[in-house]
Amino acid sequence: MTTLVLNAGSSTLKASLIEPGTDAPRASVTETWAVTGAGRQDVEGTFERVLDGVGGETAAVGGVGHRVVHGGDSFRAPVVIDDATVAAIDRLGPLAPLHNPIAISTIRVATSRLPDVSHVACFDTAFHANLPETAWRYPAPDSWLDWGIRRYGFHGLSVEWSVGRAAALLDRPIGRVRLVVAHLGAGCSVTAVDRGRSVWTSMGLTPLEGTMMATRAGSIDPGALIRLLRDGRLTVEELDDALERRSGLLAIGGTADMRSLLDREAAGDDRATLAVAMFVDRAAAAIGSAMTRLASLDALVLTGGIGENAAAIRSRICQRLGIAGVPRVAARKITRDAVVSAGDQRPAVLRIAAREDVVIARAVERLASARAGDPAVRARRTRAAR
Repeated sequence: MTTLVLNAGSSTLKASLIEPGTDAPRASVTETWAVTGAGRQDVEGTFERVLDGVGGETAAVGGVGHRVVHGGDSFRAPVVIDDATVAAIDRLGPLAPLHNPIAISTIRVATSRLPDVSHVACFDTAFHANLPETAWRYPAPDSWLDWGIRRYGFHGLSVEWSVGRAAALLDRPIGRVRLVVAHLGAGCSVTAVDRGRSVWTSMGLTPLEGTMMATRAGSIDPGALIRLLRDGRLTVEELDDALERRSGLLAIGGTADMRSLLDREAAGDDRATLAVAMFVDRAAAAIGSAMTRLASLDALVLTGGIGENAAAIRSRICQRLGIAGVPRVAARKITRDAVVSAGDQRPAVLRIAAREDVVIARAVERLASARAGDPAVRARRTRAAR
């Protein structure tokens, strides 16, 4: 069964066609969201361009998988999408305003365009569903729990893929591997994984908590935010916009593009140098924090756009973590999954490409197969064929 995987992000729609039993996409494409005359994202137009980009072979598609960033308490595993699912994801929009609303719009367009196949939602929060209470609970009054204020964690699909690949590269079963997975890209998070289970992660209730990111600030003293609001410096909406879209690398270095910052740093640009140094400082601190949640550490995994491709950042982070026993690695470009530390050093350092699309495709295959075996589903399809 060919699976169409859709990853609706804040600025782009990514799509890939995945065949059963293979990790290599038959086709893949990334399209920047088109904008309507009214200034809104043109989801229908962008979706049609994505279909054209993967060959337009909708007849071959047996299922569609959708990445959804926030599943809240409602979704702890992938689910077949129905009207109730859409409504529940929609209600979670305020927790991931850059991601969930556009994911819902994409789901609506895709289910309308491809109504006769199973659509499956896969959640970035699901991998962290079994965090220990010490990790998911904030040290705040009990009433906050009644209001839904707790930590969830994100990038779970990327972490799930990294865990499997790391076990293969280390030639050990998942149940015998302890890892720290650092997903460093436009969004950044760090997760401690104890024998396949997430036991701590740097993001919290929303994808704003944690380390410095491309346009997101990461963790900031709540007192500073309260002061900005109390003094009338910013409205709630302005504060939200600043923390989500105008902070991080962009605020310090003037761009969210790490490649550009590294080029400017090499040319002696002070603000670019500061932005890169702050990013490395905070990423290393988050990794060090994650390490303390494990009894031992077999490997540090660096993944995501920066983790995979910015060799200089990998090298500097590992250098900062030398005090914790992480070996130094060369700032050498690598384009395949590999152990980048020398010899049998432990912890090993791994470079792994993020492949959320494969994790999603496998979930679609599992759920679509189970659904196809449901007598009620078979009966509906027989009636529709008549």
